[in-house]
Amino acid sequence: MNSNSLDWSLPYASHRSAVMGRNVVSTSQPLAAQAGLRMLLAGGNAVDAAIAAAMALTVVEPTGCGLGSDGFAIVWDGKELHGLNASGRSPAAWTPEYFEKLGGIPETGWNAVTVPGAVSAWVALSKRLGKLPFAQLAQPAIDYARNGFPVSPTIARLWALGAAKLGTQPGFAECFMPDYLGGRVPQAGEIFRSEAHARTLELIAETEGEAFYRGVIAERIAAHAQANGGAMTMADLAAHQADWVGTIQQRFGDSVIHEIPPNGQGIAALMALGMLDAHGIGKHPLDDVETVHASIEAMKLAFADLHQYNADIDAMHVKPDALLNPDYLRGRAALIDTTRAGDPGYGAPRPGGTVYLAAADASGMMVSFIQSNYMGFGSGVVVPGTGISLQNRGHGFNLIPGHANQVAPRKRPSHTIIPAFAMHADGTPQMAFGVMGGPMQSQGHTQMALRVLCYGQNPQAAADAPRWRITGGKGVAVEPGFDPAVVAALRARGHEVTVEEGNGVFAFGGAQLVLKSGNSYIAGSDPRKDGCAAAY
Repeated sequence: MNSNSLDWSLPYASHRSAVMGRNVVSTSQPLAAQAGLRMLLAGGNAVDAAIAAAMALTVVEPTGCGLGSDGFAIVWDGKELHGLNASGRSPAAWTPEYFEKLGGIPETGWNAVTVPGAVSAWVALSKRLGKLPFAQLAQPAIDYARNGFPVSPTIARLWALGAAKLGTQPGFAECFMPDYLGGRVPQAGEIFRSEAHARTLELIAETEGEAFYRGVIAERIAAHAQANGGAMTMADLAAHQADWVGTIQQRFGDSVIHEIPPNGQGIAALMALGMLDAHGIGKHPLDDVETVHASIEAMKLAFADLHQYNADIDAMHVKPDALLNPDYLRGRAALIDTTRAGDPGYGAPRPGGTVYLAAADASGMMVSFIQSNYMGFGSGVVVPGTGISLQNRGHGFNLIPGHANQVAPRKRPSHTIIPAFAMHADGTPQMAFGVMGGPMQSQGHTQMALRVLCYGQNPQAAADAPRWRITGGKGVAVEPGFDPAVVAALRARGHEVTVEEGNGVFAFGGAQLVLKSGNSYIAGSDPRKDGCAAAY
């Protein structure tokens, strides 16, 4: 029997246990987790493991990330917390007028692509915090690309959906619907390989990323852009840099939650958690309607501010300190009506489809890392002969005159992907966590923090639990596992609730969590994805 004759549905309730060990890697694809463990077993640290896993994910989970992704990281090095923003900026030619001539900012094609930053994230992390040679970290990914790997079931399904939407984009079919498969996408269990991807990874490894931003790879990227109506140039690529930006933080109960400063949406999770803290969350059971209602309302208030103010931090009219001001958050929390669903606007503070992974090692180092193409395969553009699939982060800009997130040259767009990290109030590390999935991410961070840090659920249970997602106005989507009585109670309060069938992989994200417990770790991995937590 071969893989093509198997039924890949999962008709029965399954069960995962939390994974425990002194060294752990939790990712959305098992082969990537193993790539990370290989580095730890070779004497590397958690940063080396995270980089190796991230590189491998560009091969084994191309439906969420690629060599043309962006990346962010938060790292506890044993003494202090580091925050890295490796998201890319817009080409110098991008102006509002540029896109008005195009009729708007597209979702696909070269005019949705900002400078890709993931490669710079790997290099920056390795140089500052890694132990092993950079080239060694790329070997598992190179092996998977050159020799092939069996495509996992969820990724196969997303691959087919992505190809249906993006199959005509420049370079896509050559890479992801190859001739050796008869010009179609791989099915679950089939071997996929990409020699072009392997060669590009080798060049990145040999030059520590220089070839990607200032060498032969950059030349090929820029030439493909120019040949297909794009604006990106060699100068745009050469100007890119990853920035060590620290973190922004919010007290939540006995924990302090850390996120990367804007342009990412992590500030929305901090605002929601700050409002919930002020609201007195924790008085009712975790899955009680009172807890769920308050959480949804706080998230709506945070999102209203996010959409109004979030942008490249240099362009923000209202800075993060003002949005996280305790008095401001208490005032916003006071707007939560405990009996009715609201449809809030943004406040007025005083001036003032992604992969996520977590890794930790026996020395105490912990890594929260995320990289993404944005919408599945991103723009759909693949640079021929390289395996470089490019994100569509430019679509995150808007064309609203005077808005902080209005498109402009060499500017970072408001960004969905965010890693999170929790510290104990005494300054010791507590948990690396994240939830991939577009606008679900800050909502997922809020729900994971509630479950683990406020209510004491173990990381696997928190990942398993059914989730909610605000959809605009009074709209809320919930997964089928939600208690029908809670759904009815939410509707009675005016929430417009829809129950989304399926396993939620497309809309409710995928979580990975690593919780420190004494001298070891407890990890969970989302059942909505193909991934796992692996430890020793």
